[in-house]
Amino acid sequence: MPVIGLGTWQLTKDTTGTVQQALEMDYPMIDTAVDYGTQPAIGEAMHRSGTRPEDVYIVTKVEENEDAYDGTVRDLDELDLDYVDLMLIHRPPGRSPGHELWEGLIRAREDGLTRDIGVSNYSVDQLEELVDASGEVPAVNQIEWTPFGWNSHMLDYCRDREIVIQAYSPLTRTERLDDRRLNEIAASYDKTPAQLLIRWDLQLGVVPIPKANDPAHLAENLDVFDFEISDEHMEELNRLNEHWSSLGQSPMYE
Repeated sequence: MPVIGLGTWQLTKDTTGTVQQALEMDYPMIDTAVDYGTQPAIGEAMHRSGTRPEDVYIVTKVEENEDAYDGTVRDLDELDLDYVDLMLIHRPPGRSPGHELWEGLIRAREDGLTRDIGVSNYSVDQLEELVDASGEVPAVNQIEWTPFGWNSHMLDYCRDREIVIQAYSPLTRTERLDDRRLNEIAASYDKTPAQLLIRWDLQLGVVPIPKANDPAHLAENLDVFDFEISDEHMEELNRLNEHWSSLGQSPMYE
């Protein structure tokens, strides 16, 4: 799995052109879902750019209120692909971890429709219940994750079980980019606050999937591999944690 990707939630300004540009800039992973409305445009961008399925890691999702196998087939039709690399349950159905959904994704993987399966927006308790019932450990839990809202218990749990945390909205949907200390630390590395947030994820072993419409931001978000945040600054960024979420609430704290 690549260590960084492009998020496409609300990527509605020339989605095809933006994704095509990202692919031509060698973005290694694209994240989508049926309710983002971006899947057909991603398929078209791959076609226009000449990107082969094996050249980019595609992540998409089934919804909590549908048949997971049928949802997988629908997603592939929209993407115009024979398979994707990773299929997730977009969110748990209520308090349940969604055993039937999980069984549907297992069947989709067995039939070659997806190479791996995982979940999104799951708490540790829901992850444990799903694993205990099925014996199948999700490859991924995709959740909102920033220095302002993260969970050490979730991090330790996923590390111990080799579950990758993918971070959606890793740039706080721009809501916290003006934080004074974030800007001061970023400036000390001659980097932007967005780049610092992405690098923080990478050094935790978390996979960020930032969204960008502007070509300059697409390039900026990839320009994070030429510096390393010091241990002191990592600890300081960790201490920014307020259990904050741009959504108002995160399943990490349930």
